[in-house]
Amino acid sequence: MTDTRVVRDDPNEPRLITETGVAARVAAIADGVLGALGFRLVRVKVTNHDGGTVQIMAERPDGTMTIDDCEAASRALSPVLDVEDPVAGAYRLELSSPGIDRPLVRRSDFERWAGHEVKVEMSVPVNSRKRFRGFLVGVEGDAAVVRRDDARPDEEATVQLPMADIHDAKLMLTDALITEALRAAKAAGQALDEDDEAFLEDAGDVGAFEDDVANDNQADVPAPVRKPVSNKGATGKVSGKKAKGTKVGGKKSGAKKSNAKKSNFEITSTVKETH
Repeated sequence: MTDTRVVRDDPNEPRLITETGVAARVAAIADGVLGALGFRLVRVKVTNHDGGTVQIMAERPDGTMTIDDCEAASRALSPVLDVEDPVAGAYRLELSSPGIDRPLVRRSDFERWAGHEVKVEMSVPVNSRKRFRGFLVGVEGDAAVVRRDDARPDEEATVQLPMADIHDAKLMLTDALITEALRAAKAAGQALDEDDEAFLEDAGDVGAFEDDVANDNQADVPAPVRKPVSNKGATGKVSGKKAKGTKVGGKKSGAKKSNAKKSNFEITSTVKETH
């Protein structure tokens, strides 16, 4: 029997969902640099935002990524990208953790986050559709198993989605996911404010309800209504070339929902550079 914990923490586990074009060239460079530091590449996006932005998402094999990790990765990547020059023109480099509502790009991600809600887009249709949203049951063979939350009575609610054909997959921001993130932050020694503590106290009832839904095979069990909240993880940003100074700051923002304030911790490391 495979030890899933070992699989999850494998620093060399390949990604199933990868980039194309310029983003793929950046990913090929970033993968080696991050690997040498003990990090794993999650995703690369190249956009025209703010005059050109290269967004690199990374994490440690256990899923963590601190502000110090982001700074270290930013400083290591910036000079290598300057030399390799995979992007035409000036751009800003942003290095971040996956965040709470993270993308799922490896088999271990689908194993690790079983029990939470996901949104999946396929490259190849399954049962004549490409988009799926529902409860991530887990992994069977080479497929992610999802129980749809929008299946009609005449449709099979549980579907197997071949991971090799997944174009994009991410966690949906829910009460259960935020609760897990806050508990992990508390276990790691991070201080929580009164609203966060109150939310965790109330989370027992929400968790019990969701466990009942997860273990119930009836398709007509109503799911709790949730309102998404934006979130970002630890972030390091590098703009342009030839770094001159470093400024590290942190801020915390929140949004109210279900009479509780849920915080999002947004920690930003910025290296300002002059062209």
